[in-house]
Amino acid sequence: MVKRAQTKKKASAKQARLNDDIGEETRLTMYRLQLEIRHLEQRAHDLFFQNLIKGTSHLALGQEAIASGFGAALRPNDYTFCTYRGHAHTLVRGTSMTGMLGELMGKECGMLQGKGGSMHLTDVEKGAMGSYAIIGAHLPIAAGAAWQAQYNKTGQVAVCFFGDGTTNIGAFHEALNFAAIWKLPVVFVCENNLYMEYTPISDVTAVEHPAADRASAYGLDSIIVDGNDADAVYRIAVTAFDKAREGGGPSLIEAKTYRHSGHSRADPASYRPKGELEAWLKKDPIPMYRQRLIDFGVKESIVKNIEDSVIQAVDEATEAAKASPPPPVDYAFTDVWADGGSSWRN
Repeated sequence: MVKRAQTKKKASAKQARLNDDIGEETRLTMYRLQLEIRHLEQRAHDLFFQNLIKGTSHLALGQEAIASGFGAALRPNDYTFCTYRGHAHTLVRGTSMTGMLGELMGKECGMLQGKGGSMHLTDVEKGAMGSYAIIGAHLPIAAGAAWQAQYNKTGQVAVCFFGDGTTNIGAFHEALNFAAIWKLPVVFVCENNLYMEYTPISDVTAVEHPAADRASAYGLDSIIVDGNDADAVYRIAVTAFDKAREGGGPSLIEAKTYRHSGHSRADPASYRPKGELEAWLKKDPIPMYRQRLIDFGVKESIVKNIEDSVIQAVDEATEAAKASPPPPVDYAFTDVWADGGSSWRN
């Protein structure tokens, strides 16, 4: 019994040493971020079925570790660009839960006064430079933001998240090529959840790893990370950010993950092979990370307090968004960049 206890103690000490590079504070932050994403998106799902959210939305349930790992590694003045599946990437920048739910509900309290909706979330003050509904459109824009940071020597990094299907879009290759040539401080993150809408990425792509296997064409390292492990994502993010800030140029990272639901609310995901979802649910990043915290010696009471406070925050944001009125009609005529005439140029 004594020998077994000593062995267990040594194993625990080894685990602690392996994670000294992250630290408990950052790890608790990442757990909180994962929970915030999960509960806020689940609440958005529920509000839709209460007829309080109109239109469709694209949830990232199961993919929370990617946004959380990168979010914890970003500086406040860095830039993020994401797709229509961008609730997670926007939330981790510190944007308001009330503002996000209000936007989904088309309310005045929405981050864009209800005019953008689920697929166009933007919070420039937080560095969340927009969600883009056009596949691949934001990659060259992220490269442009990185170019200005390089030119102005600000030390900022642009991070661009996209799905596996984007790797077959011309903008993917154009953005990577220019980023590599000019050594731009931009990090491209492919969230490979195996499906490009309803089609398995493997059915229409000549290489096994749609992003990582193409990196060498642009002189970049092939980087694959477990997208369901926030610690692994965080470490990769820190390395890529340090490289970018030091003038080492861009990185292309492929994060392997899986969405628990269909492409959108209209998709029952019946095309998935039997047993695939169940296998990936066993790799759910949140319960896995919770157990890791306990194994590293974090008190159960601390973990429970985080969980309770996140649920309370989501509940309060929900009620605040529900209470907010619809935006006034004249809001439709604000933030309009051109009137069709010449006055906007002058």
